[in-house]
This record gives sequence, C-alpha cells and structure tokens, in this order.
Amino acid sequence: MSKKHVVVSLSGGMDSSTLLLRCLKEYDTVTAISFDYGQKHRVELERAQSLVDYIRVEYAKRSDKWSTPIKYRQIKLDGLVDLLDSALVTGGEEVPEGHYAEDNMKATVVPNRNKIFASITQAVALSVANRTGENCDIAMGIHAGDHAIYPDCRQEFRDADD
Repeated sequence: MSKKHVVVSLSGGMDSSTLLLRCLKEYDTVTAISFDYGQKHRVELERAQSLVDYIRVEYAKRSDKWSTPIKYRQIKLDGLVDLLDSALVTGGEEVPEGHYAEDNMKATVVPNRNKIFASITQAVALSVANRTGENCDIAMGIHAGDHAIYPDCRQEFRDADD
C-alpha cells in the first residue's frame, strides 16, 4: 500500500533523481521542487527538468506503470547568491579541479544549502498537508558520502532540533 503525499527536493543529480523515481512508485501524489540559488552548474536544473519531462511523457504513454503524475516547480532564490561564500555559486572562486579530496571540497561548501532546501521542502509539505488534511512526507537525496566536508549532509545535522 502506498503512502499518500510527498514533496521531493530534486537537484537533478543521481541521488535525488533516483529518490524521485522511488517516490513515484511509493506515493499517491508527488511534488518535486528544485532550487535556483545561483549555482554555476546550471546543468543540475536542466537535468531535473529533463527528468520530469521524461516522466510526464512516459506517464502519458503508460499510465498503468506510474500511478502518479508529478507536480514540479523550480524555485528561484534571488539575491542569495551575493550573500553566499562558495566556489559553486556565480561570482565565487573557480570550482577546484582534480580529485575531490578534502582540501578541494572545502571550497565547494554552500553554507546550509541542504538546511535551506529542507526548510522550504517542509513548508511545501505542510501546505499540502493543510490542503489535503493528510500527512505529507518530505524526501531529500542527501549523499551520505559527502558528510566529512559538507556539515549539512551529516546525520546529526539533519536530526538536530535547533
């Protein structure tokens, strides 16, 4: 038996894309949201949109395969890029090349990125719950392997109350 509602934070990367496909199988309604925070790698947003477009086409062809059409929004976080200190955002230093060793990765931290995304994703889920009168889950494809450098990928960060 599937669950009712979920809001998925969709970066366009492998983790969140896989999570989205899983949620389409397990939930009755799926809302996916992506965030334009001024990232240099615009391909993330392009891939997210391409995946959603593909899912919609396949759903139209085989409505019995996926029981849930997807709702999708890209949310612009205008003005945030000028306040962030990271090589990953427009105006930041060059993105380091080479092996993703610890020293290189530090320059790519976007402070509290996942926390910002989680907060907005939760706000959308709470709105779905208010509208439907039913619980709405949130889903984020945070890569556990990134925890050493990215603080908001750590389990203790995600579980913190404050």
